[in-house]
Amino acid sequence: MAKQDYYKVLGVQKNASADEVKRAYRALAMKYHPDKNPGDKAAEGKFKNCAEAYEVLSDAEKRQRYDQYGHEGLRGAGMHDFSRMNVEDIFSVFGFDDFFSGIFGGGARRGNGRRGGAAKGFDLETSVELTLEEVARGTEKTITFTRQDNCGACSGTGAAKGSQPVGCSACKGSGQVARGGGFFQMVSTCPQCKGAGRIVGSPCKSCKGRGKVPTKRTVSIKIPSGVHEGQGIRVTGEGEPGRQGGPNGDLYCYVKIKEHEFLQRDGNDLVAVVPISFTQAALGATIDVPSLEGTERLKVPPGTQYGSVFRIKGNGLPDIRTRGKGDQLIQVTIETPAKLNATQQSLLRKFSELENNRVSPQSRTFFEKLKSQFGTN
Repeated sequence: MAKQDYYKVLGVQKNASADEVKRAYRALAMKYHPDKNPGDKAAEGKFKNCAEAYEVLSDAEKRQRYDQYGHEGLRGAGMHDFSRMNVEDIFSVFGFDDFFSGIFGGGARRGNGRRGGAAKGFDLETSVELTLEEVARGTEKTITFTRQDNCGACSGTGAAKGSQPVGCSACKGSGQVARGGGFFQMVSTCPQCKGAGRIVGSPCKSCKGRGKVPTKRTVSIKIPSGVHEGQGIRVTGEGEPGRQGGPNGDLYCYVKIKEHEFLQRDGNDLVAVVPISFTQAALGATIDVPSLEGTERLKVPPGTQYGSVFRIKGNGLPDIRTRGKGDQLIQVTIETPAKLNATQQSLLRKFSELENNRVSPQSRTFFEKLKSQFGTN
């Protein structure tokens, strides 16, 4: 499915400032948040689309690439895969935990319920473009992307060398605080440690206390034959590092298939439209047709009609599950020559007489055509 324009998703102009983009995202995130739309999958989808748009438009480098090249410009940019991410994790990607948790009551919690505990890192997504030839035989591709890795200077702690983060006294390391009592308690992200469960007293200069730095990664991905447009290849452990010793997330590489000059894909079949002359159609001929291996010889029987389809068994693409192969379908069109020399015209007129078919006179002036069309004198 084609991606929407990120500016339209957030409802902002292309010259919108960073603050305008942030305000628009916050308003839409509140509108479509699942806590306000329980059970509404459409609202959840819009919520995640807004997060994807905000990730790009709030990042100066990604926004420049998007403005210049569109969605294709983001290949290898290490985009988060929000479609696979828990809703509770999305705000923490942008550092909005405490803002939204105050509204939705602890919406930034991880699946284990402890914001400060170990957790798997975020998944990332990128894309790879394949030719039909590569789809047919399978291939290995080298992918370069950017992810947020643990800072080497502080080993991801965010603390300067010689110091260590300390447990947050307000939440006792849980990352969350509860207000109220009895049956009615509101749990929200700890305002003191912002949900980290730890306090960094002396921030690392390399990462400014974030504990993460953008890092380019290059990996080789084996792509099996027969893959389809939009299919994802998972590379385990190539996502962002986990928190508090948790495992890395995964990288999902989605397949895009480059348009072929002559062939179109229909499932596992390949389709080619090939023009032939009317004499070849009438008398029969052996013609060359395009295939993934170059050309194939195809016998066209006499009397072939416009739009006739011929099948070359096993000349299609492999099935990714069964390993069987599709076929190649050749649809012929019949070309009528736009210009005929005198000899060709004479021969065709004789042929039309044998068919007893009336054809236009050999030469008609403009005024004769006008008279016959409108009945003028």
